[in-house]
Amino acid sequence: MKTYDCPPTLTDSQVLDVCKKGYHICEGVVPEEINRRTIEFVDNNPVIEPTEILDEDWFVEGVICQPEAAGAVRSLLGRNFVLPILMSNHRVHMPLAGQQWHRDGGSQYGPAQHYLQVFYYPETCTREMGPTELLPGSHHLFSLSRQMAHYGGIKSSVYAAVPAGSIIITVYSIWHRRSNSTASGIRNMLKYNYWRTVPPERDWIIEPDFDVVTADYTFPGPGTRQQFRDCIDAAEMFFWLCGKHDDFQSMGGQGWPMPANRNTKPLGFPGQLTGRRF
Repeated sequence: MKTYDCPPTLTDSQVLDVCKKGYHICEGVVPEEINRRTIEFVDNNPVIEPTEILDEDWFVEGVICQPEAAGAVRSLLGRNFVLPILMSNHRVHMPLAGQQWHRDGGSQYGPAQHYLQVFYYPETCTREMGPTELLPGSHHLFSLSRQMAHYGGIKSSVYAAVPAGSIIITVYSIWHRRSNSTASGIRNMLKYNYWRTVPPERDWIIEPDFDVVTADYTFPGPGTRQQFRDCIDAAEMFFWLCGKHDDFQSMGGQGWPMPANRNTKPLGFPGQLTGRRF
């Protein structure tokens, strides 16, 4: 088991954005030479699990420990996170029909974040190439795969049509699927996990003006759940990542963290009645 540490690269606002949406995209961060060598490796090893690529120093340095992406992982999993021990390649021959919506096996439901799932595209993936389709905010939406599979197009979904060298960091339980492709040829997408080794704490890049009481926990777009549930779930996950889950509370009604044009700070935020500070 190999661990790694590096400076965090996400701010309070970016961590909260992950809590809301369930993913963070680092576009085009892997150098073209590493992308080219990756494609050459998987072309010579066209298997579902080319785990041997994790023994290549150039791949570990250029992809697994790429500073911006690894810094985002460090922000969400803390110091000395475990590097991947398994590599999958979702290598498809296009054109191909899309997958059904699913959450990957082993998904757990709740605010705790002990591991992250990452997608790496070594080549540009256009919409015609069937990029991964994500449903933002669905990491908070519990459903068994057999119950979500019948859904077709969902209005709020996004397509990870990204340039070569992009790394997409996701909450493991997010709903996703391979979208349909109309292009011809081969599309590679490598998938792997990182794991937490330390208790959560707020040790990413702290924004001096960020206030957990007045922060906007609202999901940025059309929601998939009942009113204000998105705020409560995002706030709880943020508190868990800060190591403050024991202090989390939601009193409901018009109280924190629900959005509103109030004339003072919201009622019901953690510590308000007990005097404990965040």
